[in-house]
Order: sequence, then C-alpha cells, then structure tokens
Amino acid sequence: MTEQYRQRQVGAANTLDYRLYLENSQGQPLSFFHDVPLYADAEKKILNMVVEIPRWSNAKMEIDTGDLLNPIKQDTKKGKLRYVRNTFPHKGYIWNYGAFPQTWEDPTYIHPDTQAGGDKDPLDVIEIGQSVGYTGQIKQVKVLGVVALLDEGETDWKVITIDVQDPIAARLNDVEDVQGLLPGLLRASTEWFRIYKIPDGKGENQFAFSGEAKNAQYATEVIRECHEHWKRVISNQIPPSKPDTYELSVYNMTVADSPYVLTPDDEKLQSVPAHNPQRAKPIDAIYDKWFFISSAPSL
Repeated sequence: MTEQYRQRQVGAANTLDYRLYLENSQGQPLSFFHDVPLYADAEKKILNMVVEIPRWSNAKMEIDTGDLLNPIKQDTKKGKLRYVRNTFPHKGYIWNYGAFPQTWEDPTYIHPDTQAGGDKDPLDVIEIGQSVGYTGQIKQVKVLGVVALLDEGETDWKVITIDVQDPIAARLNDVEDVQGLLPGLLRASTEWFRIYKIPDGKGENQFAFSGEAKNAQYATEVIRECHEHWKRVISNQIPPSKPDTYELSVYNMTVADSPYVLTPDDEKLQSVPAHNPQRAKPIDAIYDKWFFISSAPSL
C-alpha cells in the first residue's frame, strides 16, 4: 500500500509555510483526508493510518482539513507554530500519532456514551509499535481499543492501534493484551493526554469512562460511525461547511460517487505548489525543557 504513494514537500519543516502533500506513483496530487482508503484489507480488519507526528517529536503536525487536497502542516496558535511540551518523564509524543483517513467526527452527532459532539476532525490514532514513523507515512494497523477525551465540550476519540508489521502485532488483539504485554503503556498514555496541555497554561483534559480504554469491538464501532459521517460529507448529504462551526475542503481525486471529485486537468489543481523541499529550520531550545507535573489527577 505504501508503495502507491509518495510525498510532495513544499518549504522547510518548522516554518509557517511548510506543507506536505500526498501524491500517487505518477505524481498526481491526492488528499490525505479523502483519497487514502480507510481499509487496507477490510476482511482482515487492517486499516490505513496517516502518521502526522512521529514518536518522540514535538511539532504539532496535522492534516489541514480546510485546504485544497488537505496537506499536512504544522498547527499554529496566534500566528505561532505549535509544539507539544515535554512533560516528565516523556519526550514529545510517546507513540506515533496521526489520523484515520475517510473518517470525520461530526459535531452535530451527540454520542450516547459521551453526551458530546465530535471535534470536527478526522479520527485520531495512536500507534504503539516499536518503529518510529515519519510524517506523511501511510501505516497499516490493526485496532486494539479506544480512549475518549472530552476536550472543551467535544468528544475527541483516540484509537489505539499497532502496525501490523510490528514483531508483537500478532499477539496484540485487544486492550487486555496491551496491558499484559506492554505493562504501563495504557496508564502512561492516559496520563500524557491528561497533562500535556498544562505547560501551556490550560487545565487537565477530562475523559469519558473515567479514562478507561474501551475494547477493540467498541473502537471498531466508533470507526464505523466516523466513516459514515465522512461519507455523508463527501457525498454532500450534509454540507462541508457550517458557519462558525467547521469548514472542510472536500475536493478529492478518487472518490467516484463524490460530487467533489476532480479530474487531473482541473484548473483548481494549478494552485497546488510544486515539489520544493528545503532543509528543516532548527527548533528553539526552549522546547527541550521538561515540565514536572503532579501525577495525581484532580477530582
């Protein structure tokens, strides 16, 4: 699957202008959001994950849901690049972090178990295997479970997965297996999500289910729901933009039943920049700092 794709880099990493586009093997630009199939092998329950942030890194990279063909860029706040701080004993993100393509957390859908709408983004994924990924990588993963954050009144699912090529992937099939074979990982993951915004002056994140990771069956149903929500948007059953709520770019190259599919000679594609890689800019040493935060959650 990965051989089908290559990357089109524009600009230098760690700058406001940096963009990473997806291409097929012929150099045709594609959308990370819409053109990568969710299922690599539906029968074997193998899914495609887009890696946005490699393990141990700090730059908050994300699929740009509002830009044409949805490149990956670095998130910003008040015009400045966002970096996740190091909360002791962690360095950056503690797993490969990314998203499931062809999924969308619908803000108008109030989930019965969380009593909150979706966060308007593709479904977030953490991949817990031993190999460090790279931004824009398409990994084939299997689903192990899911954690539900409640972020500013929105449901923000974090699906737990492992790369199918990982040496212990065959032994991991559910959250109970993670607890047995990788002791401490689920606890550390919940802790990381709870405290990672505190160094930036925000409070602790809250969880549904008291932070408990739900099993693979539950996670699979969450994925199915978010895939259906994406289908409704890409087929124009619901509008791709809603004032003051969300604005999605739904143009794509491969979704046959979508009214937003483009042909290779469409003039809109002229605005997609050419491949122009530049050397990454250095990251300010301030982001090497460790923050020591109490491990006791507030009640």
